[in-house]
Amino acid sequence: MRVFEHTHATLRNLADETGEPMQEVIAEAVEAFRRRRILELTNAAYAAMRSDPALWQEELDEREAWDVTLRDGLEDK
Repeated sequence: MRVFEHTHATLRNLADETGEPMQEVIAEAVEAFRRRRILELTNAAYAAMRSDPALWQEELDEREAWDVTLRDGLEDK
């Protein structure tokens, strides 16, 4: 895999700082990017849903229906 020189220098510095091999630093960076993308896509999907009042109300109704299960089988002590 080819990377820009400045990217390689940053990678090398991170590897030196953490004591991890560059391969591990890359793996962690890719995983962090993957997780961030999931959150970005989820946020975009919720924003789209929220822009449609009927669809958003359907979501809120479903949440309310599921709320009753939060204490299912639990007793107050």
